Amino acid sequence: MRLITLSLAALLLLIQYPLWLGKGGWLRVWDLEGQVETARKKNDELKARNDKLNSEVRDLREGTGAVEERARYELGMIKEGEIFVQVLEPGSTVNTVPKTPPTKAN
Repeated sequence: MRLITLSLAALLLLIQYPLWLGKGGWLRVWDLEGQVETARKKNDELKARNDKLNSEVRDLREGTGAVEERARYELGMIKEGEIFVQVLEPGSTVNTVPKTPPTKAN
C-alpha cells in the first residue's frame, strides 16, 4: 500500500511540473502577461505622443496662430508696430554686439 501511495505522489508531482514550469505553464503565462502590460503602457504613451503631433500638424496647416507662436518663441520675431521689451534678472549681464563690424588688418 505504501508503494502505491508513493507512486501516486510521484505521478502527481510529474503531472504538476508542466503546469507550473512547462512551456505553457503558469510562470510563463505570468511573465507574458507582464510583458503585454508593459507593451500596452508604451503603446498608450506613443499614441498620446502621436495625437499631440497630429494636433500640432493640424494647427500648422489650418491656422496662422501656431505659425505665429513658433515664430515668436523660437525665432524671436515680432509683428510690425510692436515694441520688443526684454526684462533681465537682477545681476545678469548683457552681451552686446558691436554696431560696426571689425576691420581687417592688412
